[in-house]
Amino acid sequence: MKIYDVTFPISEQTPVYEGDPKVKIQIAHWIEKGDAANVSYISCGVHTATHVDAPNHFIEGGKRVDELSFDKLLGRCRVVELDESVIAIQEKHVSNLQNVERVLFRTRNSKFWNEPEKGFRKDFTYIEPEAARALVEKKIKLVGIDYLSVEKFGSTDFATHVTLLENEVVIIEGLDLREVSAGDYELICLPLKYIGGAGDGAPARTILREIER
Repeated sequence: MKIYDVTFPISEQTPVYEGDPKVKIQIAHWIEKGDAANVSYISCGVHTATHVDAPNHFIEGGKRVDELSFDKLLGRCRVVELDESVIAIQEKHVSNLQNVERVLFRTRNSKFWNEPEKGFRKDFTYIEPEAARALVEKKIKLVGIDYLSVEKFGSTDFATHVTLLENEVVIIEGLDLREVSAGDYELICLPLKYIGGAGDGAPARTILREIER
């Protein structure tokens, strides 16, 4: 059974969404300097690299990341691969999701991870609000995408986020799907459990396992 790690690593070279905190990784204690043990320090925004958006990200009073149900984060999912010409995921792209509860979109965004040194890209493929509403109507529990937002860059109403999160659809952003083909897999997504702040999201170690036939 093959396992795919679809988590993009957190490093000081990891692109972050424009305006979000930059990543800082430092050594607090170091054996080489005479300390008894190595202890590192990481500082980053909770929407860094592969991460989960909880409802409270856009819905005041919504569930926080530590309250998310494992029933949504674990289970069978479908990877849908879209042609590189697709800039906006539309309602027509989500029409064939019968008996699917979790969907991950592999788009032209995946190639962006080949050149993280170029920084944050604003021209990423996103999910249109109409497609988000269609996903809600299909009772999708979880939606993932292979870059840092499901929302069109520059949106002022954040309709895609609001539509999904007000219906408690979990969002995974920043997936690394470069090595994954379209098809059905078992998803295991475990966001960092912390208490404090707004609880609006968390980095998440995320893997896909091939389903035994």
